Amino acid sequence: MKEFLKRKNIIFSLKRYGVDCLGAMAQGLFCSLLIGTIIKTLGQQTGLDYLVTVGTYASAMAGPAMAISIGFALQAPPLVLFSLAAVGGAANELGGAGGPLAVLIIAILAAECGKMISKETKIDILVTPFVTIFIGVALSTLLAPGIGVVAGSVGQLIMWATDLQPFVMGIIVSVLVGIALTLPISSAAICAALSLTGLAGGAAVAGCCANMVGFAVMSFKENRWGGLISQGLGTSMLQMGNIVKNPKIWIPPIIASAITGPLATCVFKLQMNGTPVSSGMGTCGLVGQIGVYTGWINDIAAGTKISVTAMDWVGLIMISFLLPAVISLLVCSLLRKIGWIRENDLKLGE
Repeated sequence: MKEFLKRKNIIFSLKRYGVDCLGAMAQGLFCSLLIGTIIKTLGQQTGLDYLVTVGTYASAMAGPAMAISIGFALQAPPLVLFSLAAVGGAANELGGAGGPLAVLIIAILAAECGKMISKETKIDILVTPFVTIFIGVALSTLLAPGIGVVAGSVGQLIMWATDLQPFVMGIIVSVLVGIALTLPISSAAICAALSLTGLAGGAAVAGCCANMVGFAVMSFKENRWGGLISQGLGTSMLQMGNIVKNPKIWIPPIIASAITGPLATCVFKLQMNGTPVSSGMGTCGLVGQIGVYTGWINDIAAGTKISVTAMDWVGLIMISFLLPAVISLLVCSLLRKIGWIRENDLKLGE
């Protein structure tokens, strides 16, 4: 059996399923639901109906895009990879609010089953797609609704707790999601899987921004403008290698997230009522900020918000950019003085 699994490139490991697949799923989400939402919002604001149509089509492909991305991470052969489009569509639709989590679990199972049967028969062109799709859709029918209920319940519990205890939960959600963003896992996929919106979504945005902007500004001395842009608009995950060498460099962004999280929930009442995946994106491509803005527009359309106020904009700018930068710089400066952060500890590889 070990030889068979090795030949089929099936590796049971936390890294492959919990890191590689989760990261790939986030990219699938970005290339469908997320970019679709951005394009649709741009169309709505400019009055260009064609952009709204493009965005709608892109968003509708979230399930297939996620599943194919997961299959790619698992190095699935072509017939398995392409068959996962149907699996992703079924799992995402039947999973409801927990669609992304259902896709993650079911696409992994279907892909691995497809890999097992791939090229084992002379009619591979028929057998492999049939097995992959049949198993994937069957599992979607059996498991996806339950996964959706569980994921939705967990997300609702987090959002309920944040509404009930905005200060404490603001800290917890902000710090944990911010840490997840910097680790080699996907905070975006986690937020999407839990349908994290509302005040909890706002706290998640705060945590992600604290890590991205924090690392970007405090490492400016070592990495200059290239590092500022690649971390501030790209990902703080670039610092993971340096964190392993000196975990203390993570202290300033974590402290920043612990401060901005409750400020977002208690003072500015920052809510993410756009797509849940935006909650875990921070300043990456300004997706988090676009998500918050989209939520404002959705709330106005639904009649639950009268207009976008100056306080809304002040809160978004303070939580997303100014406070993370100032707090991280101040804490980093202190840690440099006491020798916890040394020269070039934050330097990115060439």
